[in-house]
Amino acid sequence: MDAPRTRTPLAGYEARHFHWTVDADRVATLTLNRPEKKNPLTFESYAELRDLFRALTYAPDVRVVVVTGAGGNFCSGGDVHEIIGPLTKMTMPELLEFTRMTGDLIKAIRACPQPVIAAIEGICAGAGAMVALASDFRYGTAKTKTSFLFNRVGLAGADMGACTLLPRLIGQGRASELLYTGRVLGGEEGLAWGFFNGLTEPGGTLERASVLAREIAAGPTFAHAMTKKMLHQEWAMPLDEAIEHEAQAQAICMQTQDFRRAYEAFVRKETPKFEGD
Repeated sequence: MDAPRTRTPLAGYEARHFHWTVDADRVATLTLNRPEKKNPLTFESYAELRDLFRALTYAPDVRVVVVTGAGGNFCSGGDVHEIIGPLTKMTMPELLEFTRMTGDLIKAIRACPQPVIAAIEGICAGAGAMVALASDFRYGTAKTKTSFLFNRVGLAGADMGACTLLPRLIGQGRASELLYTGRVLGGEEGLAWGFFNGLTEPGGTLERASVLAREIAAGPTFAHAMTKKMLHQEWAMPLDEAIEHEAQAQAICMQTQDFRRAYEAFVRKETPKFEGD
């Protein structure tokens, strides 16, 4: 039997393919940082993102993650020359290894206990749109352009979990329209459809996301992680099973020190200070 994995702080993590910081409020900001190309992903950045989100499961110093892009754009998807070109020369086993890796990034975002907030300026396309979709919250602007453009390069709209995640967020018919056509979803339309939690003025998404991140980070970390887990697991549960899972989850949360702190603060008519234990 393998030994339990050691909890590893990520405040000092030095990213190779993007920018990563963790502030005093335990809010991490991940910035995709290739602004000259609208922040596309490469084989290497896919893998590093996957590994980082997996490591967040064991990171006690990170309570919330904000994902954004440098230079006025979120992410233009896979780099045409560094990913799409090489894919045309790969064997089937190599292609399957790649597509499973990209899917593993989405699974890692959904599985990490920290809420993930996407601050989306400008272009948000392909794999970038999937990173945004996998996040727990999304903030954009009226000028944000989101597109699931897989069919435009001759591929199915079924990529990285799109056919599961997108219909659950905006509905089957709307998801079908975006995945069959690859058309751009504008900011105002995305807000009306429920893709965005809110819109800001251009240049304001990171600040809006950071405000929410600090608010969440000040809350009960263990309980937030339980909420994220239940939101994910209950997609495939009938109601009776879901209610039982929530009963067990809530009973576990009632054993935490944060639950006791909240009660004691209420008695003293004070605001509780949650510690995550």
